[in-house]
Amino acid sequence: MLLEISHVVKSYRNGVRANDDLSLGVAAGEVFGLLGPNGAGKTTLVHQILGLLEPDSGNISIAGVDVVARPSVARRLCSFQPQAAAPVEQLTAREAIELIGRIRGGERGTVRRRAAELINALDLDEVADRVVPMSGGMARLTGFCMAAVVPGQVVVLDEPTNDVDPLRRRVLWQLIRALADDGSAVLLVTHNVLEAERCVDRLAILGAGRVLALGTAAELKAKIGAPLRLECTLDTPDPPPLPAGLTAVEIVGRRLVGRLQLPDVGAVVAWATHAQDTAAIAEFALVPASLEDVYAAWIEPAAVTS
Repeated sequence: MLLEISHVVKSYRNGVRANDDLSLGVAAGEVFGLLGPNGAGKTTLVHQILGLLEPDSGNISIAGVDVVARPSVARRLCSFQPQAAAPVEQLTAREAIELIGRIRGGERGTVRRRAAELINALDLDEVADRVVPMSGGMARLTGFCMAAVVPGQVVVLDEPTNDVDPLRRRVLWQLIRALADDGSAVLLVTHNVLEAERCVDRLAILGAGRVLALGTAAELKAKIGAPLRLECTLDTPDPPPLPAGLTAVEIVGRRLVGRLQLPDVGAVVAWATHAQDTAAIAEFALVPASLEDVYAAWIEPAAVTS
């Protein structure tokens, strides 16, 4: 593993244990998703990887280098997009991106070409050379470009798609994938569970400072034992009586979602078809379980017990 985290513990003065014997690794060429609710310990872990915080115990290494003992090496080997927008008020987006590329040791012409490629790919040409207040989405995209113009061996992206419009977000996921394909180990911190599924190779779900689940999306789906989900749009405010095979049902407004096992498919589809015929639901779809189902299955029990 290019990035190795072993038995890391970090507590704050108020007694909160942000990381509790946390271990995981990210390989070169891999996009690794780090998921979890607010307070799960994601940001604390990121700050330790970057050498900004020292763990109470445990080890963190990048390319075999102990970055707890040598935090300056961590900052050299990593490039980072923080959750907060980069402060570039006095610079154009292009100037900010090229400046960071030069600081990270890139050759002037190479940095200029790479910056232009990123700006063009994300359709930022019209705003890239203006010194104006940026929208939230434009600031996020500029921050990503600053991290990607001369990527480190480890690239840490904290909520890179926040406030980004759907079309640019699609391109952004492709660029994130390309960073890994070019050899970086990409650590992706995100709440956008559904979109992350298209990009991550493996993921860890954190809760209360611990790793609750670790593996590929397919492996974690298999562990929750619910391979399918039923999605319905209700025609009336109240749903009809639900079939026995439908579990973990959530109703938000007129949208109903529930999980089911393969042996229950026939009975559940028959129920949904009858409900549609009697105008209780407007439409329904049977789809594979998503990463969102996995996330909910692991986080909700942890929230109850922690």
